[in-house]
Amino acid sequence: MSEGGEKARLVAWSHELRRVHARLRQALAVTRDTSDPRDLLLFCHGFCSALDGHHRGEDRTLFPAIAAAHPQLQSTLRKLEQDHSMIGHLISGLQAAVDRAATPGELQRHLQGVAAIMESHFRYEERMLLTVLEGLALDASPEEVLGPL
Repeated sequence: MSEGGEKARLVAWSHELRRVHARLRQALAVTRDTSDPRDLLLFCHGFCSALDGHHRGEDRTLFPAIAAAHPQLQSTLRKLEQDHSMIGHLISGLQAAVDRAATPGELQRHLQGVAAIMESHFRYEERMLLTVLEGLALDASPEEVLGPL
């Protein structure tokens, strides 16, 4: 591969992360904006699955690759993994509320909590990792690294 082609591939990880975050933000917005309880049920399940898949991919593939290339980012990666755990807990609460057919108001409160933490997490992750991702050599599919979005 030419040097220009290799550089384009390396930079793609930062673009992929931004793209996935944008799609998750959009999915959350669609979920929050629905008023039909059946649609809310469907959108909540889809959004929760997508967000969980994204974080699993990061924890399993992306963060170990970053840690190997940039050991000085260990504490940042631990904080991001802790965020993933906290978001997972919030998602579990949302899924439990969906499963027991909670009121739309209760579901919206769960979604607001997820949205607040998710947005804070995404901003921190982008601030701390986008530059690193521009030079990260990682031979894996975007779906494996960032989830099936």
